[in-house]
Amino acid sequence: MTSDHSSDHPADPTLSHTLSHTPRRWIAHLDMDAFYASVELLRYPQLKGQPVVIGGRRADAPRQDESGQWHYARLRDYTGRGVVTTSTYEARALGVFSAMGTMKAALLAPDAILLPADFDAYRRYSRLFKAAVAEVAPVIEDRGIDEIYIDLTDVAGVHDAVGHDPLGGVRAVAREIKNSVTRATGLSCSIGVTPNKLLSKIASELEKPDGLTVLTEDDIPTRIWPLGVRKVNGIGPKAAAKLGDMGIESVGELAAFDPRLLIDRFGKSYGAWLHAAAHGRDSRPVVTHSEPVSISRETTFERDLHAVRDRAVLGRILDELCERLAADLARKGYAGKTVGIKLRFEGFHTVTRDQTFPTPVQTAAEIRRAAGLCLKRVDFDKRLRLLGVRVGHLVAPGEARTATAKPVPEATGPAAENLPLF
Repeated sequence: MTSDHSSDHPADPTLSHTLSHTPRRWIAHLDMDAFYASVELLRYPQLKGQPVVIGGRRADAPRQDESGQWHYARLRDYTGRGVVTTSTYEARALGVFSAMGTMKAALLAPDAILLPADFDAYRRYSRLFKAAVAEVAPVIEDRGIDEIYIDLTDVAGVHDAVGHDPLGGVRAVAREIKNSVTRATGLSCSIGVTPNKLLSKIASELEKPDGLTVLTEDDIPTRIWPLGVRKVNGIGPKAAAKLGDMGIESVGELAAFDPRLLIDRFGKSYGAWLHAAAHGRDSRPVVTHSEPVSISRETTFERDLHAVRDRAVLGRILDELCERLAADLARKGYAGKTVGIKLRFEGFHTVTRDQTFPTPVQTAAEIRRAAGLCLKRVDFDKRLRLLGVRVGHLVAPGEARTATAKPVPEATGPAAENLPLF
């Protein structure tokens, strides 16, 4: 679906009203649609339109018998402590989302098909779609395996009117990007194009899947203000709860609120940002490259998890985060001397713990052992909402290992998989 706002502008694109409301800067946010699941559907196109969950074990891979018939694992047959990596939109309609325990997902969608994750394939398709975008618009900020920001401001034709549509040029460029991604990967993506990154991030979600949404400042009252405040990237559950206590549920209500009261409640910096964000103001540039200070992975759970009763699920999540983080480090050519954990408990209380080592770490096993040391320094008196792992004090490849480098020391006491918690 494509948002069409040409009716918001006069028919004659030379009129001063149109010129005053046509942005001088165009920023796009591109988000691949159900990325991991969509890559799997390329491999198994016969599953399109069905509820499919990614996150099984290798033993759950589809098999084909001698007659050519495919046989798939079903969620109802799953036993174990796994968590859902992602799911198709059909599975999401049944209540199955990422980071949910697979056993819980089986209760909601027992007939859903279960497939193992293939992160090598996902990284390959990630490189393909980003290369396809770069051929049309090379100024790209990489935001992860399945999303990017793109500065379209200087792309040829982006400011041109097409017929009586003053935004026809930017729509055409965005469609060209979408078509290029599909040609290169066979996958669909959703794009939001607005004058800044904050609005574009919101816009890319408005017409999913396979969406193209172009918004200007004129569209903020009708398209942005009716949304809940959580739709604004940077307003988390804790801030949303505080805003709710103040009677602010929608972005429009936030925009109309006295900024002085926001500053009194949230502090000068964040309070002022809340007011600006509600009005769609954001001057951040698209950053094409910067040396990272740290690299991290984290996930928010569908429900709060208990450190003891949900120990198996938490252990699996932590193992998976460490594996993904190790893959990120290897791909980007870094190791790090500091490993940290981030825990958010019910009530939105956040705890961090770090451990620094004399030599850098990089492998999943090293990160997992270090995370275990950090976990031993946390009191688990409340249920958990979020878990994250970070590697900091990064060093370049040549510095990552030396002949005398020593591995991360083993955690004292039981092995990592037998820790009292997870």
